[in-house]
Amino acid sequence: MSNKLDHEKLTALVLGELDADNQTHISEEVESDSELRTLAKELREAANLTREVYASEPDLQLDTAQREQVMREATAQPPVSKPRRVSSKESRAGWRWWALRLVPATALVALLVVLILPLLVRPLESARRGSPADLANELALSARMAETDATEERYHAGNVRAEAEQWAMQAVEQMKARGYSASVNGGPRTPSLQDVKVGGEIRVKGNFYGQDINGLPPTGQASYFAKPDGTASPYDDPARNYWPGHNTEAYANIVENPFKRVTDEALSTFSIDVDTASYSNVRRFLEQGMLPPPDAVRIEELVNYFDYDYAPPEDRSKPFTAHVTVAGCPWNADHRLVRIGLKGWEMVKSERPASNLVFLIDVSGSMQPENKLPLVRRALRLLVRQLDERDRVAMVVYAGNSGLVLPSTPGNERKKIFRAIDHLDAGGSTNGGQGIQLAYRVAVENFLDGGVNRVILATDGDFNVGITNEGDLTRLIEEKAKSGVFLTVLGFGLGNLKDATMEKLADKGNGNYAYIDTLNEARKVLVEQMSGTLVTIAKDVKIQIEFNPARVGAYRLIGYENRVLAAQDFNDDTKDAGEIGAGHTVTALYEIVPAGAPVEAPSVDPLRYQQATGLSDAATSGELMTLKLRYKAPDGDTSKLLTFPVRDAGLGWEQADPDFKFAAAVASFGMLLRNSAHKGSATFDTVRTWAEAGLGDDPSGYRAEFLDLVGKSKTLTGK
Repeated sequence: MSNKLDHEKLTALVLGELDADNQTHISEEVESDSELRTLAKELREAANLTREVYASEPDLQLDTAQREQVMREATAQPPVSKPRRVSSKESRAGWRWWALRLVPATALVALLVVLILPLLVRPLESARRGSPADLANELALSARMAETDATEERYHAGNVRAEAEQWAMQAVEQMKARGYSASVNGGPRTPSLQDVKVGGEIRVKGNFYGQDINGLPPTGQASYFAKPDGTASPYDDPARNYWPGHNTEAYANIVENPFKRVTDEALSTFSIDVDTASYSNVRRFLEQGMLPPPDAVRIEELVNYFDYDYAPPEDRSKPFTAHVTVAGCPWNADHRLVRIGLKGWEMVKSERPASNLVFLIDVSGSMQPENKLPLVRRALRLLVRQLDERDRVAMVVYAGNSGLVLPSTPGNERKKIFRAIDHLDAGGSTNGGQGIQLAYRVAVENFLDGGVNRVILATDGDFNVGITNEGDLTRLIEEKAKSGVFLTVLGFGLGNLKDATMEKLADKGNGNYAYIDTLNEARKVLVEQMSGTLVTIAKDVKIQIEFNPARVGAYRLIGYENRVLAAQDFNDDTKDAGEIGAGHTVTALYEIVPAGAPVEAPSVDPLRYQQATGLSDAATSGELMTLKLRYKAPDGDTSKLLTFPVRDAGLGWEQADPDFKFAAAVASFGMLLRNSAHKGSATFDTVRTWAEAGLGDDPSGYRAEFLDLVGKSKTLTGK
């Protein structure tokens, strides 16, 4: 690290051991250098892992006698003997004696290395070998490797080109004998090829996954076409690290919210959303050198991935507070930007209620890759370490059939729970509906009044046996949600991720949806944000805005496209909406066109049978809009109403607080990735500038990581 910070200063920064002046100075130096940010992130991970491991180790205490014995042995001096001259005969005899013993000993050591070394280098997360420090180092290394850092040496699809060509040539030889042409994918994980008739030709296909030398997660596929002359040529450029032809990931279509004239539609109504899956999924694409599909970019989930410094309620008579700020819009100087922020009351660890959890684990064949079931095992172990004797854990698995592999077990019986987790193995088809029914039955049988009752589903969402239709699955979940058991959906893997299905299941199951691409993300969701993930403090939370036409000409809700509700749904308590967990923050943004400014939105012809009745007295009050909120208690059926009038204090963009600027930067980033018609003057350079102005206190490094993603996006788009 020439001309950069030394490791001692960087470590001191991460551990919070610097004084205020040095903390500020070194933090600025780290944020200005991408290499230092990466190192700081890795050090934070190692520190977190070390803390977790030491926290889970028994607190051993020595009694007085044991302490004195240790001190005596530590200070005792070994006896000193006089050297004796050794004869040459004795020397030769000694040499032969040692040789006769050294040779077999060396052979034994070599044998042990061959047989045992592969076992020792497995992630110690499951093996629990070595000291806490060794465990932390091993886990930090494993986490970094599993994060698919997109370095040229390990994760460039070009590294696997030769192997793809080899399989293509084998297919060519097979197909030449039959007189067919073929497009082929083959690979070391699935050496058998499958004939598939497409139209009038036979195609040979298999799954080819690029692997780095450590055999870690699948990182790319290369597709080749077998020419009639027996040569293989690229079906697509293998230097592009993506999955041509075999990518079956599914995303719901997003139709971007347009500007709406207030005179035509004064009310805007939507359900809140605390899901974060889209951000970590977008990050996965970018870190693998690919731009995400536009429909994978849900802007509200990008914005809500980050915490914001909204004040929580002073007491718990209300589950959350509402904060509204209006300032200049950075990508359109003629418009205004409204930020609505909700903050749930915070829960300390000692207040967390007892939990009745059922892990519902997809163990079908598609879950075999390292970034699926193996990562699920490691993620669940992190969560189990946070539980105690008040909690209970059961585990249901499903593939072609489902089964209970762990009955409801006290949370402090970790060895028993870990043993069940470690024995999870993938194979077979995916009967998700059967597993869902069994998991909810187990949860209801062990229901805790006043506690947390939740099914935690870990899957890639690829249901292909039993109930496979998305509508039928969501109706099943909707029915099960009436039991009072909530649902958390954790998505894993790539290549066949059914994002749309998992988002719908979480929505209908009164729960949340997170995508786990790394162990660090698992820690964020299941450890750092455990209370928000598990403990619901308000359900069916809806927002309705009434805009004042005297102050607002048009408005546009940024994101939340699949959460928009009809105006009449706001007062209808039978309509489902989103949930807020303890400590959760929710952010929504509106872009406002001031009254009298040009509006780029289609107008409506004057009505023949009705006429506008004019403005009410409240329109002259100077209010910009009225914010209304409805919510229910977690076990309630009747909603409560909160109302807040909002004024525009005239703040410019430069006067906005750092959190406002950062949220706006993230929203603008999402619009650029979607190539939104409303992105205005934004570029990746301006997004970076706005985000840097909003970095603020970033103890976990998530905002700094966002800056890296902005840089990757600029490189990939060339803009």
